[in-house]
Amino acid sequence: MPSISNKPDKLDSLSVDRKTLKATGLRATDQRAVILDIILQGGGHLDADEVYRRARQKHPLISLSTVYRALRSFKNHDLVEEMHFDEEHHHYEAKSNKEHHHLVCLKCGKVTEFQSSISGYIKKNVPQAKDFEIVGTEVRLTGYCPECRAKQ
Repeated sequence: MPSISNKPDKLDSLSVDRKTLKATGLRATDQRAVILDIILQGGGHLDADEVYRRARQKHPLISLSTVYRALRSFKNHDLVEEMHFDEEHHHYEAKSNKEHHHLVCLKCGKVTEFQSSISGYIKKNVPQAKDFEIVGTEVRLTGYCPECRAKQ
């Protein structure tokens, strides 16, 4: 008897990822489907090295250059967002319809998302923004997470 679950199994999620790739006009290769699945299921904010490490577990012959090319294509087709939390790495997360922002710990690098209607506040309260069409915001607040503060 099949189990009932709200979470699709591995084959179902890769099938959905292939459909997503095709819908955006990208060729739906096994490697791209695996990379997209990792980003969608990965809990957000993965750098290319982490995506590569996870992809190798599922597709041992995948190359790091394939991961970089896929991430660039996904970004260009609005499937993922590229975040710049530090100078050394780009981090990737699935594109979201909800406005959200990031708290970044300067000691451990932990990233915490939060939601706020900052763009609405700016449009309402910043005179220069009243006639400016705001289509998105990116807010990154830096500081120290509770765990790092406790260790000081």
